[in-house]
Amino acid sequence: MKIAVAALGLLLSLQAALAAEPVYPPASRVGLVPLEDMVPSRRFTGFENPQKAAAITITELPSQAYEQLVAGMTKESLRRQGLDVTSRETLKIDGRSGLLISGAMTGPVKGRKWVLALKGADLTALLVAQVEGGNDGYSEAEVRAALKSVALRGPVSLEEQIGALPFRIRDPAGFRPVRVIAGNSVLFTDGPKDTIKAVEQPILILAASQAPMALPADRRDQFAQAALNSNEILKEVAIERSESFRLQGQDWHEIVAKAKEAASGEPVVVMQTIRFDNGRYVRMVGMARVADRQAFLPRFRKVIDGVETAF
Repeated sequence: MKIAVAALGLLLSLQAALAAEPVYPPASRVGLVPLEDMVPSRRFTGFENPQKAAAITITELPSQAYEQLVAGMTKESLRRQGLDVTSRETLKIDGRSGLLISGAMTGPVKGRKWVLALKGADLTALLVAQVEGGNDGYSEAEVRAALKSVALRGPVSLEEQIGALPFRIRDPAGFRPVRVIAGNSVLFTDGPKDTIKAVEQPILILAASQAPMALPADRRDQFAQAALNSNEILKEVAIERSESFRLQGQDWHEIVAKAKEAASGEPVVVMQTIRFDNGRYVRMVGMARVADRQAFLPRFRKVIDGVETAF
């Protein structure tokens, strides 16, 4: 009798697994069968279970990025990024090439991490699963099964992707959206090209923080300057103005600087404005050639002035 009950339980669980359908986060082309008690995140594209300190983030990249992405996922490179690799598996999912890496987190926050890169016909999916703490969250087998359930669907309109962002843009000030990145940021430009080299067209990026952070007021200037200097497309950053102020009932910080575009050496002017709101923030970075400074700095500011947050 016990054997029959066990067999029935196994059959039912197998049927449930077979019946499970991928869940797609809002405006995402990448979905999966989420782990038990995981729900779509309101902070980023992916799924999370705060009670188990677990999350799966999803990023969509161009299809041609797959080879470069995989080539850069070496054991040494990942160790520098805080992941001690213990497993590396090349696999096929629905006929698509993929690489699944797992290991231990070695940074200030300890836990386990899995990274899956999957090449689709017209996009590369990058999924990162993380479980903080010990082994009381999800098991290795559970996480790997969830990642291997990844599914891709057809294009989602840019309007739908923008509508799923955690903020609203009242006035784009004449800029047009190009793409949404990671479910929390959007790239704008002014001009016909979507791929922009040497800042031949102005660039504006709006991004919302993915998690609350406790940042004392006296550290905001340091935080803002570190954020600007971490931008890999800039070099020789020379700050002209860096200030904090109150506006619209919120704390703001703004930097205006000169720099050079890293790849071309083209002189540029940069405006970075950060709006702090309920422990979160929205960051705007606008960049244009120095000769176009007067034309674009006021427009950059107009965009961030009109942002409405949904934190």
